[in-house]
Amino acid sequence: MKKGRAIGICIVLLWGLVKLPMESAFAAKLQEHRFGGYKITASLRQQAGQAGFLAVLSGLRAMVADILWIRAHMAWEDRQYPRMKLYFDACTTLQPRREEFWDVASWHMAYNGSEFARTEMLRAGGDVIASQREARRFFEIGEAYLLEGVRNCPDKWTLYDRLGMLYRDKFHDPCKAAHAYAEASRRPGRLDYTRRFAVYMLAECPGHEREAYEKLTALYNEGQHEWLPTLLAKIQILERKLGIPNDRRLYIPPQDRLPPD
Repeated sequence: MKKGRAIGICIVLLWGLVKLPMESAFAAKLQEHRFGGYKITASLRQQAGQAGFLAVLSGLRAMVADILWIRAHMAWEDRQYPRMKLYFDACTTLQPRREEFWDVASWHMAYNGSEFARTEMLRAGGDVIASQREARRFFEIGEAYLLEGVRNCPDKWTLYDRLGMLYRDKFHDPCKAAHAYAEASRRPGRLDYTRRFAVYMLAECPGHEREAYEKLTALYNEGQHEWLPTLLAKIQILERKLGIPNDRRLYIPPQDRLPPD
């Protein structure tokens, strides 16, 4: 009798060891399905409020995100950028697959917020270097939103496009801009200018002159519809840098052309 009881206890224990990881995996999958992949954070609870937080738990996270989005806009109108960022953090946490949330959050912080922070520091008596450093901090916040955005929405060309624009206009990093625009040009629905901008930025990336010239040449050879002023100017610059002989150049500006015999 004692032996049979011991065997029964062992069977129950073994079944428990097998069942526990199965139940844990099921619980995790249920949580993922219920909350759509986002994580509930202290910041979310703070910004949503008690009623909003309960609404999130009830499955109304899209509605709560929209309300917080309106609050973020109101914070922007009041020039309360730290408060606005908290609302943006909550919105993007609730709806990580809403590309416009990442896009607009990045724009406000990297463009509007950076300029506001820079001018406010100068107005308060800060020096130019310190004001530029403060502006860059906002650039980096905008960059972080877009990088997290492309992680959550990897098929959205617009977020890569905005990342390319940010690297080009604010960080002045043509190499990163070229990579971002190239990624945008590979996504479905992208506008055709993204592939041009990828090549234009590559033409300004040190060490990639030969590769850029080949890609500029490919664009040029597509026909006159691609002979835009920017393309011709960048071809001219690279042909000079690479020492391309005149008789092999794609483009020679009118003032440099020899008169006909």
